[in-house]
Amino acid sequence: MQSADVAILGAGIAGVSTALHLQARGRDVALVDRHGAAGLETSFGNAGVIERASLSPYLFPRDVRKLALYALNLLPEAHYHFSALPEVLPWLWRYYRESAPDRARKSAEATRPLIERCVVEHEALMESAHAADLLRKTGWIKVYRKEKSFAEGVADVERLRRFGLNIDILDEAGLAAREPSLYGVCGAAHYLDAASIEDPSRLTQAYADLFIARGGRFLTGDARSVQEAADGRWTLETEAGELAAAELVVALGPWSDLVTRELGYAFPMAVKRGYHMHYAPRDGGTLSRPVLDADAGYVLAPMTRGLRLTTGAEFAKRDAPPTPTQIDACEPFARKLFPLGERLDAKPWMGSRPCFPDMLPVIGRAPKHERLWFNFGHQHHGLTLGPVCGRLLAEVMTGETPFADPAPYRAERFDSG
Repeated sequence: MQSADVAILGAGIAGVSTALHLQARGRDVALVDRHGAAGLETSFGNAGVIERASLSPYLFPRDVRKLALYALNLLPEAHYHFSALPEVLPWLWRYYRESAPDRARKSAEATRPLIERCVVEHEALMESAHAADLLRKTGWIKVYRKEKSFAEGVADVERLRRFGLNIDILDEAGLAAREPSLYGVCGAAHYLDAASIEDPSRLTQAYADLFIARGGRFLTGDARSVQEAADGRWTLETEAGELAAAELVVALGPWSDLVTRELGYAFPMAVKRGYHMHYAPRDGGTLSRPVLDADAGYVLAPMTRGLRLTTGAEFAKRDAPPTPTQIDACEPFARKLFPLGERLDAKPWMGSRPCFPDMLPVIGRAPKHERLWFNFGHQHHGLTLGPVCGRLLAEVMTGETPFADPAPYRAERFDSG
């Protein structure tokens, strides 16, 4: 039997980052994933943005007209399965309540210390992992097709500038100077403090390689085999044999409930599924940074594979068959924005974002288990928050004074069984 101080379930960006931070604090860590490599699930398919400017959570819309269009599945940025409504509607109701102004303000205040350190925490790990070549510090751009949405976007920028963020408002000429291949918009906002990654999966793998180079163990195993032994340790089966660890961290993203439910926790976590497709540029088109189309709800991001179109949210059961209708719905808008060529993937990729109603992750000790820890539910910001949340949990686990108050992320904020 192998042994470790800590076993971490899940080798996405959150799990790998937690492993590195615990390892740096002297813990013997074993990282366990069902795949033989890191970053092959949710961490594989994001837009690659380290979102320094997202001080406000993604809120449930209050606009009645928009809600009606969502209900009819008529907007490209959101889609839902009718068959999933019995499961999804109670969560959506909680999401709606948590998006009320007072509650949303509290979530934004809780998000701020994590967002403020997201880029610097990535940079520290990248330097050690020799992965700085993957980082672009060129920000990202939000483009607007309509004057009304542009005016609303300008108002959002003014609110964010109060927090010291650097954001440029661009007219058509200003946008053309920064991204000459974009067209068909009336204005844009360039968020300068954010960074982006040209290959998110490769970055996660680079962090995992650093963890292994420093003596960490990466094991292939099934998280569902976890058992609490009589001596208080946690055991699970891996391809290298049984592993026993004094402490256990659940960082399985949208699959975290496969373990937490069996241990007596019933978290109000849902998934927002999303898709991506890569395209070749046409007519010499170039793109230097990710671009969000505010009026169609997709992101176009330059990646090593090609130009990646990522969709908004699909509300469906996590394990339901893919229905990539949003790719087809968004692609015509993207072709009016940028000279896209042919598709480069045989089929769209699909992933799931784990989300709580208040759009905050769960980070910290499990309420009913002394040696069980959680780090999941990072919603749309898994890449952004991986290293900073890994650091926060490692500080709490090792008794350091944490850089931020961990109370807003505690599991006890929910009646979790």
